[in-house]
Formats: sequence, structure tokens, C-alpha cells
Amino acid sequence: MATLPNPLPTLAADPSGRSLGLGLPLGRLIDETDDGPWHEPLLWHAEYSASSGAWTALGTPATRTGLLPVLIEVGGSQGGPDEWELMPGEMSYPGDHDPEELLAEYWAYAIEEPDDLDGTIAPYDEAWPGTAPAPASLRIDPDRRAAETADALLDEGSWFKEPRLALVPARRSADIPAAIGWTGPMNFEGDTARICAVLRSWEDRFGIRVLALGFDQLVLSVAAPPTTQAEAEAVAAEHFAFCPDNITQGDHETLREYAEHAVLGQRVWSFWWD
Repeated sequence: MATLPNPLPTLAADPSGRSLGLGLPLGRLIDETDDGPWHEPLLWHAEYSASSGAWTALGTPATRTGLLPVLIEVGGSQGGPDEWELMPGEMSYPGDHDPEELLAEYWAYAIEEPDDLDGTIAPYDEAWPGTAPAPASLRIDPDRRAAETADALLDEGSWFKEPRLALVPARRSADIPAAIGWTGPMNFEGDTARICAVLRSWEDRFGIRVLALGFDQLVLSVAAPPTTQAEAEAVAAEHFAFCPDNITQGDHETLREYAEHAVLGQRVWSFWWD
């Protein structure tokens, strides 16, 4: 995968990041992968639980150095990123993939057994409906929405067991999963850069930011969510292609119901792969 110069090695000798213009708390550099130590750190994360304000206090100044913020869940059954079997060497470059072609491919895969769907994809039939249109404009700055959403989820206290604020060297927020070699969707997609290509499209159209990662869960903030049921259903079709488990193993029996409750006006989109 094509990468930018990585500022993280600087933190090995300068843990506070002062030479980068940062003031970091005690933290860890992660270079562990499925194949042993990577040749350079993949991410940094704080040693203590993230609280409201951490995204702005640490993440915002870090972006000027080429490090992007994301919340990392270290309290799940699979532990933290040093135990996630990261595979950066297996990732391609997100910009090399066409997101609409990928979504059409994923849709075809998701409906391979249409008899098993039993109305799940209503109001659509088996034909790929195409990507949803972008809203006329973003009503709020995506980075501001990400900071506000991170604070809200951390304040709520029910989303994460042990969240840590992490910093990742990446070109854009959508690239963060591939940049660290995250393998959460492995049972669905072995090259996470292809997942990131879709995230790039959502970043352009809906102002998403990669807000949090767990072992197999991805959480996005959304600056411009759909505001009508029809728009929400079009986006829900993309979600179904992107992560069929969200619907086939989720709380909503049909795509239409999922659109109404999990997409329409929602500032957070969450995905989980079995």
C-alpha cells in the first residue's frame, strides 16, 4: 500500500511528541502484526481510557503532522491492536479500486442465495440499485462532526469498554483501517483497502470519518446523513452490500426497516463482520 512518510518513529525517542509540536500523554507504539514486528510503528495509542475532549486535544493538532485520530477498543475479547493479527503487508492502495464496482460486486455476493433472503432486501430486487446520490451540501464540517460524535459516544459510556485515542499515519480518515493492516472484515474481504475505497466514497458524499475500530467492528461519524426515507433506503442498500451481517444478523429484519432506524438522520454508522 502506498504510504506517506511516517512520523511515528519519532515518538520512540520523543514519547511526548514535542519535536512534532504535540503534547502526548503516556502511550504505546504498536508494530505487532500477524507476521511479527512491522518495520515501523503502525499506530500510537494512549495508555489510559479516552474521555470527552481527547479527540480535539490530541487528534486535531496531530493532523498537522500527518497523524489522524481514531478511537481504538482495547477491552474486547480479542484485546487491543497488538493482538488483532494486523496484516499491513496484505493491503493494496484504496485509490486503486472503484467503489461503485466494488459495491456492485459485494451486492452480487450478498444475494448469491436469494431464496434465503426472504424479503430482506425490500424495497429492492436482486439487481444492484446503484450508489446513493450525495446530498446537496455538507451541513457541518466532517472533522467537527467527528470530534462532537467522539465526545458524545465517550460521554455515553455504553459504546466502548476500554477506548483509547490512537493516531495513525494515513492520507485520509477513510484509509485508516488499511493503513494499520486491520483485518476485521477478513471473513468477508481479505484486502481491507477495498473496504477503504468504499469509505472514501462515503467520505466524499456523506462526510464520514473513521471514528472507532475494534477487532471486527468499524464505527463511522456522518456529517451529512440521509434526511428522507428514500435516500436512507438507497444508502442502506450500500450498507447491505458493504456488510451483509448488519442486516442478516442485526436487529432489523428488512433493508427498509434498517434504513429507517439505522441510517435515516443517523450521525453514527456502525458495522460488524462475523
